Amino acid sequence: MSTVVLRVRGLSAAVERRTVVVSVCLAVLALALAFLGLSQGANWSTPGEVFASLTGGEGGSVVVREWRLPRVTAALVFGASLGLAGAVFQNLTRNALGSPDVIGLDAGAYTGALVALTILSGTSAQLAAGAVVGGLLAASAIYLLALDSGLSGLRLVVIGIAVNAILTAVNSWIVLRADLDIAIAATGWSAGSLNGVDWDELHLPLLAIGVLVVVLALLSRGMHQSGLGDELAVTSGIRLGRLRLLLIVVGVGCTATVTAVAGPIVFIALAAPQIGRRLARSGVALLPAALTGAVLLLAADLVAQLLLAPAALPVGVVTTAIGGCYLIWLLVLEVKRR
Repeated sequence: MSTVVLRVRGLSAAVERRTVVVSVCLAVLALALAFLGLSQGANWSTPGEVFASLTGGEGGSVVVREWRLPRVTAALVFGASLGLAGAVFQNLTRNALGSPDVIGLDAGAYTGALVALTILSGTSAQLAAGAVVGGLLAASAIYLLALDSGLSGLRLVVIGIAVNAILTAVNSWIVLRADLDIAIAATGWSAGSLNGVDWDELHLPLLAIGVLVVVLALLSRGMHQSGLGDELAVTSGIRLGRLRLLLIVVGVGCTATVTAVAGPIVFIALAAPQIGRRLARSGVALLPAALTGAVLLLAADLVAQLLLAPAALPVGVVTTAIGGCYLIWLLVLEVKRR
């Protein structure tokens, strides 16, 4: 397959031509969905009104800038973050089911956020820190339990599913023991929702995700080498233990940051890397995975707004319904392949 050499300020990288084409197409689709999201609402805004709102021109709307734009931005960035988290853990486990929402990392992040919400005052910083700590503790438990088998991908997934079930039960117990108003808020939040997201809630998450993306970009070469096999990665100078630890921290950070703001949004991290990999026909396609995640979450959020208009469903309800069908299809493919 032909490659394209990209050069930016003295840095160069060889990228497969198909990956570039797929990434450009996904980016255009994401922008089209974003524009549609800015137009969609209780009152439809014309393309001219949306453009004027974004550029500060005459005829712009505060509704577009202050209500719809934060939601669309969150869908784009959070979808990309979940897609990258899924790519990281599917690469680590070498299993299509090895995504944060399947192996218990989303549930662990939600547990940490619930603790911050019920025991502490539940500020944005406390929710973010609690989600990250909860996700890291869940990842550490899965890692230690699977260590005896040499980090077998299948064993990691099975142990992760078990940890996910345990943490789901713990989360239910915490909600049942909480005060009524906190329990109601936590239950609605657990569905995963972008309703009511504003700029004040996005400043810290956008910064955190930006830093994590930069770190992941620096680790991408080692990640690609490890995807070809441990022996080849070691002979090329990759320190696998250090690389895996950093990838786990980055992957947990990506999914926990989203959970802290929007709650656990399932399916995106599971499907986006697989769809992106199949479109690009590449082993570890980080950029297609991120762009596919952004497209999926944007599309799901639009569907959530339109299903019961003018009321808006939590986007997690839509992704869960679609994700169940996708998971059944994926399991059928795995059984046939084996």
